[in-house]
Amino acid sequence: MIDPLSLGATLYLPAVRPRLAETLALRPIPQLRSAVVCLEDAVRDVDLPDALAGVARLLLALAAEAAPRPRLFLRPRDAAMLARLLELPGIEHVDGFVLPKATVARFEAFVERIEGRHHVLMPTLETADVFEPDALRRLREAFCKARERVLLVRIGGNDLLQTLGTRRSRHRTVYDGPLGPTIAAIVTTMRPQGLHLSAPVFEHYSRPALLREEVERDLEFGLFSKTAIHPLQVQVIQDAYAVTASELAAAEEILAKTGPAVFGDEGSMVEPATHREWATAIRRRADYFGVRSDGTAARAAR
Repeated sequence: MIDPLSLGATLYLPAVRPRLAETLALRPIPQLRSAVVCLEDAVRDVDLPDALAGVARLLLALAAEAAPRPRLFLRPRDAAMLARLLELPGIEHVDGFVLPKATVARFEAFVERIEGRHHVLMPTLETADVFEPDALRRLREAFCKARERVLLVRIGGNDLLQTLGTRRSRHRTVYDGPLGPTIAAIVTTMRPQGLHLSAPVFEHYSRPALLREEVERDLEFGLFSKTAIHPLQVQVIQDAYAVTASELAAAEEILAKTGPAVFGDEGSMVEPATHREWATAIRRRADYFGVRSDGTAARAAR
């Protein structure tokens, strides 16, 4: 199974991007851990034949190239396009698929299409249903029924804002706008059932400091694998995923079998019985993204 934390910053690329195969298979971005090739909103209808041709070339490059590469996912428009992609040579080299605008019916159709294959799914919450508690719970129930297929659930921030007729601010994090309460509701609905969640895209790629601030907020909500839309965002996100030396030390003490039931750490109470999940995530983040002690992230251990 793929560890959702291992995906890091997930770079979204339109399938019509020039030199797509070179970017993801032949000379991938060194720090990139995961990528999504989009055939949905990022591709105009008139460009769809070129997009499918680009994916076909990418799959052939993946089959021919044995070098390490990022985890790769395709984002088809619907189940019919998914079926078409599954017939392409080399599709076995793709890790899974992103389901756009997830509804229960669309999700079940995707699950049916990949039966008998190794692929996993990342359904995306980006329709008006997300604002309805009952509809959100029905989505959760559908995801849980096919839990072995769901790597994580993505939050489509821009599409959700589109349903509200607005756009995120250039000066504040997504949590300081209208989606703040909605993201909290998604977390409290999905996470208690063990479903992992990603963080919404930060579209203003010229604002790295604000991006870093938003990633810190993502982590407070337990969201990982933030969507990136520009290569420069990847390192900013993954540097924020590195843990501090004090966080790792606290996590190791929490996870130690012989540790105390309650202890103090830098002026805060630590209780292993209630902080164990946090500590486990900290240890995994340290494994993937490294440890920082002076504000600069170390190279990831793996």
